[in-house]
Amino acid sequence: MVSSLLVPLSPLSMKEVNMALPVSVGTLLRADLQEDGAYREDGLCVVGIFGKSAMQPGPLKESLINNLADKQMFSLFSEAEDDGAPDSQIQAFYHQESRVLYLLLSSVCDSQQLLRACRALSAGAGHSDAHDFWKGLDRQHCLHLLYMFSVCHVLLLVSPNQTFDVTYDRLFRALDALRQKVLPLIRTAIKDCPVSKEWKVNCRPCPPRLLFVFQMNGALKVSSNGADSAGNPDKPKKHSPRRRLQHALEDQIYRIFRKSRVLTNQSSNCLFTVPANQAFVYVIPAIEEDPVGTLLGLLRSNCILGDQDSSTPVSGPRRYHQMRRSLRQPSFGGESGFSSMGGQLVDCSLKEFLWQHVELVLTKKGFDDSVGRNPQPSHFELPTYSKWVQVADKLHQVLISNTEEDIAELATKVQSQLKVLEGFLDADTKFSENRCQKALPLAHSAYQSNLPHNYTTTVHKNQLAQALRVYSQHARGVAFQRYALQLHEDCYKFWSNGHQLCEERSLTDQHCVHKFHLLPQPGEKPDMDRNPPILNHNSRGRSTSSCNCGRKQAPREDPFDIQAANYDFYQMLEEKCCGKMERIDFPVFQPSTPDPAPASNQAQRLPSDASGSGDVERLKEPSTAQSHTPGDPSLSLALSLGQSTDSLGPYGDGDGTETQVQQKRPSLVDRQPSTVEYLPGMTHSGCPKGLLPKFSSWSLVKLGPAKSYNCHTGLEQPGFLPGSSFLLPWDLVIRSRSEEDTGLTEPLDGSTSSWPAPNKTLVGKRGSTGGLGRSRRRDDMARVFVGFEYEDSRGRRFISCGPDKIVKVMGPGGAKDPATRVLNTDMPLYIPSPSQGRSLKPHYAQLARLFIVVPDAPLDITLNPQVQPGPPPCPVFHPEQTDLVLPPDGLWVLRFPYSYATDRGPCYPPKENQPLNNYKVLRGILKASTANPPPQ
Repeated sequence: MVSSLLVPLSPLSMKEVNMALPVSVGTLLRADLQEDGAYREDGLCVVGIFGKSAMQPGPLKESLINNLADKQMFSLFSEAEDDGAPDSQIQAFYHQESRVLYLLLSSVCDSQQLLRACRALSAGAGHSDAHDFWKGLDRQHCLHLLYMFSVCHVLLLVSPNQTFDVTYDRLFRALDALRQKVLPLIRTAIKDCPVSKEWKVNCRPCPPRLLFVFQMNGALKVSSNGADSAGNPDKPKKHSPRRRLQHALEDQIYRIFRKSRVLTNQSSNCLFTVPANQAFVYVIPAIEEDPVGTLLGLLRSNCILGDQDSSTPVSGPRRYHQMRRSLRQPSFGGESGFSSMGGQLVDCSLKEFLWQHVELVLTKKGFDDSVGRNPQPSHFELPTYSKWVQVADKLHQVLISNTEEDIAELATKVQSQLKVLEGFLDADTKFSENRCQKALPLAHSAYQSNLPHNYTTTVHKNQLAQALRVYSQHARGVAFQRYALQLHEDCYKFWSNGHQLCEERSLTDQHCVHKFHLLPQPGEKPDMDRNPPILNHNSRGRSTSSCNCGRKQAPREDPFDIQAANYDFYQMLEEKCCGKMERIDFPVFQPSTPDPAPASNQAQRLPSDASGSGDVERLKEPSTAQSHTPGDPSLSLALSLGQSTDSLGPYGDGDGTETQVQQKRPSLVDRQPSTVEYLPGMTHSGCPKGLLPKFSSWSLVKLGPAKSYNCHTGLEQPGFLPGSSFLLPWDLVIRSRSEEDTGLTEPLDGSTSSWPAPNKTLVGKRGSTGGLGRSRRRDDMARVFVGFEYEDSRGRRFISCGPDKIVKVMGPGGAKDPATRVLNTDMPLYIPSPSQGRSLKPHYAQLARLFIVVPDAPLDITLNPQVQPGPPPCPVFHPEQTDLVLPPDGLWVLRFPYSYATDRGPCYPPKENQPLNNYKVLRGILKASTANPPPQ
């Protein structure tokens, strides 16, 4: 049998092991190690070693194992593997002859493990992620320490300098709190092990004794056995400076642990104990590397010893090396040193320091470390190797490895108890949480300041940004992000819990004032008591509008859908005013099925028609709000029949070329409209052909015959500003067939290609009614009256005689400005109202109606309105039927839509900072031509 052998894990017997290597404790516990029969029934002392190491040439804790076992187990200058894991690990060394099992803990507190952890931490990790990484290693270190405190008799805490690290006090208090939490779980795990009842109850063989080993660095160099250099050699002190340092450290450590109640009178209640009458601190002296100082120390020792030295004299270099080794030997053990040398006690070696405690274990005397008046003896048990392995394996499964299925539940419960460590070890997180918790009420107050009862998403986001700014001014640390997310959740809960405003915007770009609600289904009544309530949208905006003909005004609510804006309100007034008037109805959708579907909003274009309207197809509605009419992904019937989906193309400016182009292809009314799918929205240049809406947003009614309008009194309707209800005259020259050689008809709408009348220099002059020549007879002239009426939200109405001018007639005679100016230019859809009121925001009036007085003459007045209610790529809107020829002898009123919308959403009115020239009615709205005279 090999003596003084460190046994690694192996299924072989002790006699077959010739070389020892360090092994992990998990490997040792899983091995079927057969001891020699001579040692099988002997007790086993377990010594644990943990602590910190500095950046020094050789590992301190490993060198202690080498000297304690008298075996070179570790190379003091070997380079550690850099690709290892930074996790904590326990290595086992079994010295069979001395019956001592050494457990060495390596953790992130060691320099090599710390370097590995720094390499394992990714460079892009955030502050919070890095903190979680380090705290995970700390929790793992604590579990390994708890395991060692549960299976060891003696523990060595190694420090790389001669100063006690007071952070161990907090660490030991955390371990003690964790041990008290997991004791019931550990008792369950080891209840079937063949150990004593006291071990099962206390979950350890005895209260372990903790010893402290310090390494003296170069800042404090003293001789191991000599007297003080400043002292009197004739009166040497009893103890060396190193021993006095050990005594001072013992007093300091004991006071600290007693003050924090880590150590109490009853040792059985403590995490560990320290001896009352034995040394528990050992200081390893620094190695003297100065040869001159070594020689001087040897010379001083020889002078003190004198004739007392009875050793055999050795001369030459061998004597120098021998004496140097004798001085270095007390650093790691060798000679026993309690004999008196010159009146001073000789310091003991590290092995002698440790062995006086190990002997108490191996002789089964145990530790009697309780103090006070009535000290209670603590339990003690010296197990055999096989019993210790059974208990240690169960604890290893519960605390560290977590691989056995039968105790996996216990291991999970142990992991859940690690929260108790946060209050002791994670001081920065605790500070950060306290700081962030104090900042949260300030952030909540900032969020709720100046808030209305109900508010929109935009207000919520702005207030949340303000709350986050206040929070970031006060919150600090690793908990910043977690509490910032909590602030997000708290603000969202506050907003959604009865403070969320309905996000629907009216067609005039006003928010609904109700809190979040649902719309009532057809036939369902509003219900405020439901959650969420069932209500109709309401922005609390009210305006005054006139009916289709303009003779009756009524207040109206701010509309939220296009049908309420352009159809329902006017249908309600028709019953009271203009329901029996003559009218021209625009074509609408006529369903042939009981459940028609809206057409798809993605119009497909046929290749044959793509070239004819490429410019119009590029005009698309900006998606600013959701459509009130849901879309259907299916294609329209018009597309399935192969009909063209292009728009009507550029609208007439009086150009003959464009007229010829339009005559080549059939108009919209000539095509068969779909009876299965309807158009969700209004007809415009970007919608597919062959589709009609369910209702028309336009209206064309006849107020009466042409003579019902008096040019001296104007329109006698309510709401007009004084002097602004007069229509503009449009004088047209009538030419008979016999007088013309160029064709049957000629445009007379006043455009550059249709107004080559004589005396054209008089056109537009003040006092002229239309530029007629003096030589023509009155029978050759017809007068048409035209008026673009604007109406604001207060119901004030006026006729415009130009893009920036309002008709003002102060005396008799009617309006003098000709209508050619308004017909040959793009008229604005919105103009500033002449009565702005006290509001700081500009108040706009919208084009509401077009009045046309058609005389009883051989004239064809063609109506073709085109409206572009926004900047490009906004589409051009038009009625369901274009190029309408108005019957003669009538006062016709074309009512424009109140709002404009496509299947993608509404076109909102202009803001105060948007130019009004982008909202316009295109020129060419009226065209005039001579008609064939009736046969005589």
